[in-house]
Amino acid sequence: MAKKTDIRTLIDKTQEYLSSDTLTLIEDAYEFVSQTYNDDTEHAVDTAITIAELQLDERCIAAALLHEIPVIHGVSTAELEEKFGPDVAKLVEGVGKLAKVSWPEETKPKKTAIDAEAHTESLRKMLVAMSEDIRVVFIKLACRLHKMHILNRVPPAKQQAMAEETMEIFAPVAHRLGIWQIKWQLEDLSFRYLEPKKYQSIVKLVAGRQEEREKYIALITGILGEEMGKAGIDAVVTGRSKNIYGIYKKMEKYAAQGKEFSEINDLLGFRILVNEVTDCYSALGTVHSLWHPLPKQYDDYIVNPRGGVYKALHTTVMCMGTTPLEIQIRTHEMHRVAEYGIAAHWRYKEGTTGDVGFEERLAMLRQLLDWYKDVGGADLVESINADVFGDRVLVYTPQGDIKDLPATSTPLDFAYRVHTDLGHRCIGAKINGKMVSLIYQLQNGDTVEILSTKKDKGPSRDWLNPALGYLNTSHARVKVRQWFRKQERGENIQRGRELVEKELRRVGISISDEELADLFKRDSVEDFFAAIGYGDISPHQIATKLTVAQEKPFPEIAPAQKEVKSAIQVMGVGDLLTHIAPCCNPVPGEKIIGYVTRTKGISVHRSDCTNIANIDEKERLIKVDWGQQDQFYSVPVHIEAFDHVGLLRDISAIVAEEGVNIATVNIDNHEDHITAILLTLQTRSISQLSRLFSKLEGVRGVISVTRQT
Repeated sequence: MAKKTDIRTLIDKTQEYLSSDTLTLIEDAYEFVSQTYNDDTEHAVDTAITIAELQLDERCIAAALLHEIPVIHGVSTAELEEKFGPDVAKLVEGVGKLAKVSWPEETKPKKTAIDAEAHTESLRKMLVAMSEDIRVVFIKLACRLHKMHILNRVPPAKQQAMAEETMEIFAPVAHRLGIWQIKWQLEDLSFRYLEPKKYQSIVKLVAGRQEEREKYIALITGILGEEMGKAGIDAVVTGRSKNIYGIYKKMEKYAAQGKEFSEINDLLGFRILVNEVTDCYSALGTVHSLWHPLPKQYDDYIVNPRGGVYKALHTTVMCMGTTPLEIQIRTHEMHRVAEYGIAAHWRYKEGTTGDVGFEERLAMLRQLLDWYKDVGGADLVESINADVFGDRVLVYTPQGDIKDLPATSTPLDFAYRVHTDLGHRCIGAKINGKMVSLIYQLQNGDTVEILSTKKDKGPSRDWLNPALGYLNTSHARVKVRQWFRKQERGENIQRGRELVEKELRRVGISISDEELADLFKRDSVEDFFAAIGYGDISPHQIATKLTVAQEKPFPEIAPAQKEVKSAIQVMGVGDLLTHIAPCCNPVPGEKIIGYVTRTKGISVHRSDCTNIANIDEKERLIKVDWGQQDQFYSVPVHIEAFDHVGLLRDISAIVAEEGVNIATVNIDNHEDHITAILLTLQTRSISQLSRLFSKLEGVRGVISVTRQT
């Protein structure tokens, strides 16, 4: 039986902030929906109620009621415009363009190339909608929220598909727009279907301490409320538990530190809401006089707003001398922005003064569209996730202007954000008046000064090597790649060939040019070399690609052993006696073959090992493959460098930083002040080895780093 949802709740919500003369449009839209859907208005009204909770205008509410009319019942945009006006019709049309990706319903979506393209297209559409009229995205988020609330009504396969899409696309969008109320609900509802056992276990853990937690919240809110009153501060004090998905992420973090659920002290948060900004700081002083603040646990997001939008004071205190307690202090207006993000700014958009922060955010989204014209496929997904949905850092120019960048940005990323030419000509940087490395990661509040040359020197190819950490934003990488694309194709092909040969030689990999070009889906070897030459593919990606193509993911383990059992699959069967051949020392990511010995089980060699090539008893060769890895692999590495004090210390520091162990060290000093260092490193894969080599080549005095074979 069709369900008719009462419009009274919606009207009550709108009357909290809209004048009575705006209700006619909403009521007319409801009547049209009710007649079209034969009174089954549940989804339409619930979507509109969420929009009303965001306190958006009457046209957006009407569009929320009508948003599925064209798709389901074929009502034209012209008809909607005639009945409800051009603004409502345009919003409904915009929501229609954001039709969800059609994931395969028979199984949980797999990360295939088709799915990646669908994911990319969905993100692109969302970005376009955000830049054109942000209200379209508000309606789409509200629509998805209601569908997630009633997800139990659809088949299990579709539940999985929608939950995954919601977690990967819609929740990050809500996060980036600062709409916390929608974000946490989308995460919890998605988590419920993606990991039902984990979800239920956390629900039971939380429920088990519910009474204890409620008593504690009542105690703390009472104490804080009383202290605020004594200080003459008009404040509302509340306490809350973290949402289920937030607790799950916290448990994962604590589990990595060997802690149990019972040891997590910050599952509760307390909030103090006041009237004025000055009251925020007064309340902070009162809290700190009551309980001792923990060092480095205070953030002033009023002076430096997080993401350019969120404002509050955050502090963590040692409550009653025993328990760490997180307290947020905001004005009521800051609280509204924290809960509803950019949606809280929409009502000011058409005002005479405008909202500068709001307009800057929309301008940023429009600019991102231009940057992404040169990016596609998986690169686009990575770029959007990092530049749009990731954490942000706010830094200053020497003139005092604020720049909003992804959290891992470097001075080079900053330079390219200011101007492309400044990035190309960058030769150094100062942070807060002090010289820093170009791989320094910017921190909130830093003042960044870029040192540049007047000559048009162009960028370095090293900047595109992800292992070196010069560039961490897609925008900057795109600009550097564009510069190299403008160079002569022949020069790029030659340069690419040299880089590939160097990479293969130093990590000891043998593979044909044709195989490499095919692995990177390039039409020809020349196209592949050109892509390397102008920086579209970094040499480090060769080792990474080979590792992904030839090895399964495996967990970290402790000390290396010479003998390998479960790490090698023999003819598809594990747990046979195997050992790594010392003549060629293969590591995961390389093609391997087994040789059946008479007394020591199976000896595992590289496929191109000279001993295997010259063997007479071919019948003793057996097919082997890398299985689940549970150890490190010994690799001899030869380093040549100019001798200087601290050379070995610098090399050891880089190796340790990468998580690689040094088993043996041999040093041979020559008369020409050249030092040869032979290290036996214990590494997990070719990819890790390549990344380490790139870093070692940057050590002062190092001439070359190669793998010994």
